[in-house]
Amino acid sequence: MPDPLHAMSDPRRTAVVTGAGRGFGRAISAALVAAGTHVIGIARTERDLLAVRDELGEGFTPLTADATDETVAEQTIRQHNPRLLVLNAGAAPHMAPVHEQTWETFSRNWHTDTRHVFAWTRAALLAPLTPGSVVVSISSGAVLVGSPLSGGYASAKAAVQYLRGYAAEESRRAGLDIRFLTLLPQLTPATALGSVGVAGYAAQQGVDPDTFAAGLQPILTPEQVAKAVTDLADDPGSVPEYRIGGDGLRPLG
Repeated sequence: MPDPLHAMSDPRRTAVVTGAGRGFGRAISAALVAAGTHVIGIARTERDLLAVRDELGEGFTPLTADATDETVAEQTIRQHNPRLLVLNAGAAPHMAPVHEQTWETFSRNWHTDTRHVFAWTRAALLAPLTPGSVVVSISSGAVLVGSPLSGGYASAKAAVQYLRGYAAEESRRAGLDIRFLTLLPQLTPATALGSVGVAGYAAQQGVDPDTFAAGLQPILTPEQVAKAVTDLADDPGSVPEYRIGGDGLRPLG
């Protein structure tokens, strides 16, 4: 059986990061490239990916694509044989109370966040990934506390959490030796997506975003999420699910 720690430090190893153009995905890509891992970064916006490539150099290969496309997942895994998948892509939720949502706005995150994790998880099991490989899915702390202004966001992220458990069981049953992990980050104004949530809840409470964000201290940074991903993927003894905030990692269960 391959040693996951050795695989993580092998400079020839390849990782795939979805939603790599900004926020958590960009920081995760930077941390992996700095550690000697070649990153295939996927996002829909070519401009964002090219900016990451300019910053990170040849260790980062941009792939402008829709991460929810099952064919993209299957072909990328087949072509690059990644040892690490970081499933981070997601849509900014429509911020409004439930009665001001439409089904289209309410279900937005099901069609992006959940669907892309389903596509890549399925492809990882069917390929399958090399034994010792790791799949990290980015869920949300909203799973634990709800998110009444973001439509189906919390439930979509809960489905991401459930998918991890389903996939881990199938990996065990088939003897695939693929580890599936999930991170649940707290709300943070340090990303574009998080700042949308902060602005929405600040307006609901009648305060400015900075005042609302003060209640989230210590603020979670993208660099903390990136370090958590690299550390956990290196650690075969880690538990499968963690909440992460500005004060660090907390295992669930």
